[in-house]
Amino acid sequence: MKKDIYITDYNCVTPLGFNVNTNWNALLDGKSGVTLHQIIDHQESFYASMIDSEKLEEEFNKNFDQHSFTRLEKMLLLSLLPLIKNHSITEKTAFILSTTKGNISLLKDQPELPEGAYLSNLARKIADFFGFKTKPIVVSNACVSGVMAIAVAKNMIQTGKYSNAFVIAADEISEFVISGFNSFQAIGTEPCRPYDKNRTGINIGEAAAAVYITSDPSEHEKFKFKVLGDSAVNDANHISGPSRTGDGLYASIKNAMTEANVSAEQIHFISAHGTATLYNDEMEAIAFNRMELQHVPLNSMKGFYGHCLGASGLLESIISMESALHNTLIPSKNFREMGVSQPLNIIQENQSANIRYILKTASGFGGCNAAIVLEKY
Repeated sequence: MKKDIYITDYNCVTPLGFNVNTNWNALLDGKSGVTLHQIIDHQESFYASMIDSEKLEEEFNKNFDQHSFTRLEKMLLLSLLPLIKNHSITEKTAFILSTTKGNISLLKDQPELPEGAYLSNLARKIADFFGFKTKPIVVSNACVSGVMAIAVAKNMIQTGKYSNAFVIAADEISEFVISGFNSFQAIGTEPCRPYDKNRTGINIGEAAAAVYITSDPSEHEKFKFKVLGDSAVNDANHISGPSRTGDGLYASIKNAMTEANVSAEQIHFISAHGTATLYNDEMEAIAFNRMELQHVPLNSMKGFYGHCLGASGLLESIISMESALHNTLIPSKNFREMGVSQPLNIIQENQSANIRYILKTASGFGGCNAAIVLEKY
């Protein structure tokens, strides 16, 4: 019989704040981190959700007295620190890093690849700082990485190799990332509007997030969310475009809900991917309808945080759990008029709701898709 796996602690560092409470209150007030930024010299400004570097430095210096860390590493350390204070690290504690680009900024103006740019080295640096005893695990599978990292932790604990896990995720805005998405002509000319008829594209964001996952929660935990089911399926459609019929996402959701033994009628809330691009939004709408989930309240957090790449799935999972704890649904910011062919129940204002079962989904380049089902205890 498989062990039950729980998320019992989490934290995040975003443009809206350096802890969960600050972020939650900002979301309740409808605040967004998405503003105009001049990111590439001599090029036009982009709408993006970017952490204030001075505030980040100030917060880091309050908590750490070492300075040999990159900006991204400081984000990761700050997100993980409160969890480290609350939970012990043992020989059976896993350390999992989710990221797509890691320290990509180190590549700028370098004639050869710096050691710090390797994702494995980034993971090892953070793990060694906090004294982890096991070999770090890196999950880097485009924009489903954050959701998959939760699934990897769940499955590895269930094998008995580990008894608990710290999962962290982060990506930062860089010229490399902006240039890449701009080459796809995918970057919006205004704050992004997932699922909306008048959307113009994505906004890039940055964040760090951390969760603690265990098979043996203590009696003193403030909350518990059971990871009931998970799945990741590739639709093998295109290097950047998703399956037009939502095959990979549909299969991921179906598998996760089957493992969770939860029906469409039982899902209370969907935290969707919602990038505000035509193909992604349409594909998601088709997949949700194929699973008969079109009536379930749904949001995308991209209007608040932008697309945080490898951090998105973990950050949005945290916010969805906060929603359940506060019995409050947060709207899909900037949505006004339906812009997909299939019906969806998109949340348009703060509303009270009894949330027990959460479906979190993600999709990304290369046809990857992932889903998890969480249950509030």
